[in-house]
Order: sequence, then C-alpha cells, then structure tokens
Amino acid sequence: MLNSFIRLMFTFKKQERLCKKAAIEDLFSNGRSFFLYPLKIVWITVEEKRKYPAQVLINVSKRNFKRAVDRNYLKRIIREAYRKNKHLLYEELNGKQKNLNLAILYSAKEIISYHELEEKIIEALKRLIKTHEKTAN
Repeated sequence: MLNSFIRLMFTFKKQERLCKKAAIEDLFSNGRSFFLYPLKIVWITVEEKRKYPAQVLINVSKRNFKRAVDRNYLKRIIREAYRKNKHLLYEELNGKQKNLNLAILYSAKEIISYHELEEKIIEALKRLIKTHEKTAN
C-alpha cells in the first residue's frame, strides 16, 4: 500500500495533464490566478471525480523564447520540479476531497536555474494551498 502511494506521488502520468480543450477554456475564463515571479498560477476547483486530484497545464511563451529548444527545456524543468513537490498539493486536496485544474505559466524573459525554479514551484504550491483554503471556506 505504501509503495503504491509513493509511486503515485512521484510520477507524472498522462491523467495528471490537463488536455481537454473545454477544461482549458473554463480554466482561463473562470479561474483564479496569482503571480509569483517568474510563474503565473491559474487554478479552478472542479467537481468531477478522478484518480488524481490535480490536472496541470504547463506553458512557456513563444514570444519570450523563440527557440523550441529553450521552451522545451523550461517545460521539462518545470514538470520535474512540480513532479517532485506535488505531494504538498495532493495531501491537501485528498484531505478535503477536492479536485483542481491548474496552469503554470512561465513569464520571465530569461532562463533561470532549476534550483531557483524548484523553490518558486514550492512557494507557489504553498500559496495555492493557502488561497484554496480561503476560497473553500
């Protein structure tokens, strides 16, 4: 049981990615957001039942990074930082039986290091938990 829980916490499967066009449109039209440089976090609570409590969309702007290599690198390190630290969010959402759609948008014009980005992801997840608690009450 514990082994499957650990495996669930430190993976990033297809079911955890936000892919449905209608869900993405709903997220950006009705979602709430905050900015934590270099990340903009957009989120919305959803009612559907699913195995994973959060679905994530990661975006790096083509306007700021013309080369696909740079965009893909940034998306890769954002995914990795999220994958390693999503347990902070999952524990909170599982405890409250809530589901969330989430977008992480990278808005800086320069590439920052993985360690700085991981710190920002952790800070963003903690802030998301705090703001989600306030709106749930």
